[in-house]
Amino acid sequence: MAVLLAYLDAMGRASNVFLIGPMGAGKSTVGRHLAELLHKRFLDADHEIEARTGVAISLIFEIEGEEGFRRREAVVLEELTRGDNLVLATGGGAVLVLDNRERLRGRGIVVYLHAPLDILVNRTHRDRHRPLLAAGDRRQTLEAIMKIREPIYRALADVVVDTDHRAPQSVAQEIAGRLKEWKPHENAHP
Repeated sequence: MAVLLAYLDAMGRASNVFLIGPMGAGKSTVGRHLAELLHKRFLDADHEIEARTGVAISLIFEIEGEEGFRRREAVVLEELTRGDNLVLATGGGAVLVLDNRERLRGRGIVVYLHAPLDILVNRTHRDRHRPLLAAGDRRQTLEAIMKIREPIYRALADVVVDTDHRAPQSVAQEIAGRLKEWKPHENAHP
């Protein structure tokens, strides 16, 4: 693993691993385990936003709307993606902003944590802290979100890993193994 990390670090992109995917895919939980396996620092973009603003993301959405939140998120991602030796769990909608996609693509290896709609609905059914799921039918909302975001997640990802019905440790181990085998030309971005 040390040889792999040295090689990836020399490439200038891969001292960082960025986790993307929808809410409920397991980015934060898997990210903590992956950071431990890879001996990297773990950060969660949503937690960083809350720490910096002193308020919950749901309140930011309530006061500033999604557009205001996305502006704050872009500022935080600009800073965090410049770090090194980290695993970063991004917010599910971070990929909607072109500048964010370019930052992620250019500053690390992007791993898409995929889970089927039924799993996402199940994992988020009790969560009351997700502003986009606060009103309306959760399944329909998640389905509409995924219709837009799924192609973006796949196009941006260097590695895609399924998380359904799996322990977070197992997913993290698979990612670590896939990073060992990852070659930059496989999913090179223009």
